[in-house]
Amino acid sequence: MPTQSVRGGADPVGMGRGRPGGYGAGPTRKGKPGGADPQGETGRGRPARGNRAGPTRKGKPGAGGSVVSRYDRSVGPERVRRLIEEVAPLTEVFEQAGRRLYLVGGSVRDLFVAGDGVVAEAGVVAEAGVVAGAVTGDAAATVDGDGLPVSPDVDLTTDAHPDEIKAIVGPVVDALWTTGERFGTIGVRSGGRDIEITTHRAEAYRPDSRKPEVAFSTDVLDDLSRRDFTVNAMALEVTSASPTLIDPHDGLADLNAGILRTPLSPEESFSDDPLRMLRAARFVARFGLRPTDELVEAVRNGLDRMEIVSAERVRDELCKLVVVPDPSAGLWFASDTGLAMTFLPELPDMRLEQDPIHRHKDVLTHTIAVVAQSECRLRVRLAALFHDVGKPKTRSVGPKGVSFHHHEVVGARMTRDRMKALRFSKALVDDVTQLVYLHLRFHTYQMGWSDSAVRRFVRDAGPLLEDLIALTRADCTTRNQRKAAALSRRIDELEERIAALQEAEAVRSIRPDLDGAEVMRHLDIGPGPMVGRALAHLLELRLDQGPMDRDAALAALDEWYGSQDGTGGGRDGRSS
Repeated sequence: MPTQSVRGGADPVGMGRGRPGGYGAGPTRKGKPGGADPQGETGRGRPARGNRAGPTRKGKPGAGGSVVSRYDRSVGPERVRRLIEEVAPLTEVFEQAGRRLYLVGGSVRDLFVAGDGVVAEAGVVAEAGVVAGAVTGDAAATVDGDGLPVSPDVDLTTDAHPDEIKAIVGPVVDALWTTGERFGTIGVRSGGRDIEITTHRAEAYRPDSRKPEVAFSTDVLDDLSRRDFTVNAMALEVTSASPTLIDPHDGLADLNAGILRTPLSPEESFSDDPLRMLRAARFVARFGLRPTDELVEAVRNGLDRMEIVSAERVRDELCKLVVVPDPSAGLWFASDTGLAMTFLPELPDMRLEQDPIHRHKDVLTHTIAVVAQSECRLRVRLAALFHDVGKPKTRSVGPKGVSFHHHEVVGARMTRDRMKALRFSKALVDDVTQLVYLHLRFHTYQMGWSDSAVRRFVRDAGPLLEDLIALTRADCTTRNQRKAAALSRRIDELEERIAALQEAEAVRSIRPDLDGAEVMRHLDIGPGPMVGRALAHLLELRLDQGPMDRDAALAALDEWYGSQDGTGGGRDGRSS
């Protein structure tokens, strides 16, 4: 595959682990963001340019050497061949029509990214599936039959206009839709994969709107210059004699050197679409990229532009960030630049000392650590993100230090308000709010729980039991190995007790030993609040004592009913 020759730079993957050492210290080259670092001060030296493979305005793209990627040194013919084969039916008809066709964006970038990161993000997003239309990604499409990673998105760009695209692909695709036609995008289904084909664009944006003023172009360079980041501003021409990588903004070199920058000035790029600022946080975390000084400054200066971004789009990007294997660097980026204040002010508000005397870890550091070590499921990650948001409002300092009484109650209320503002689905809002409310429940118990306590814990957690246990495990960031091991043993014991009770009593589906119809028939009463109170009493007995046979349950019901004001007792004392 003709492309730019890349010599391996320093591996910046560690940037994605823990808090980065601040932002804005990126290298420069000849006044251009993301240049060489000859002194090695940043540890992110930019490799030499080598043979330039990018296209020129006159003529076809040039050729270069082979690719050596810091992410996956096995990248090359096999992975490229599989992707090219997938779009081969489309390539053939565009060639016949005398038009050029290019793979572009994430599908090209991910050719040079180790598979684990690609598969992990798409897989957990698809697994969550709790917000319709919120996050995209087909888990089944992220790994092929031989286990090689495949990007969940396939985007193509062409010099053909939308009407011509429809005419070219119509005879060979399984389905075609035109939802985005006015923006130059035609969607097709080919070989079981949804693919978008978009005419080269050179749009400009109105200052008061995210929606572009669409202008089509016949030059792929115009299209690539409007992309969000250089690592996404690469195209692979599939209609050329051999696959040709077009990389006019040195995106592959940036990916290799661990640099995040924009093709145009970051001010122009972020003004065009302010959501790119939040997307930058995700790329910092997912790919271990270090933003340039210019990019960081543009974020800080462009926060007001976030006002034009819909809550739904912010929500979707936040979801994609929190399900990155380790979102720590992205969350710190959002907090340090002030970006989080525009959509999740609770995050930077947690930057406070838990104990000003002993200087224990601040709540924000703890929260980000909990998110990073929690199971990579959207519901759990969001609960980890919100679990301590109530601490700033409940913080008090007394003789014994800092306390946060009832922060789980306040935090649950704050979580619900923020998630509703971000337009999360009602189901997900309810689930995450409940997890925040219950996240301290485990710590109210000690070793040697009674069966009753275990039953109540399971009953309160309901279908969120596994998520609650996962959150509880993650909510331990102490460096004291003895304390961490003791907590882990207590959680292990709880899970063993739950499993034993489940086998003996089906504890996950605990119900009163009588149902409502039996209660009404036995007490000779009609529907009403009394039936609900009777069932609640029977459920409490079931939790305290375990299963009862029918006779014992009826006797217990009689005893309870006889103690209620204004009623007689049992079968012989029913009210008429």
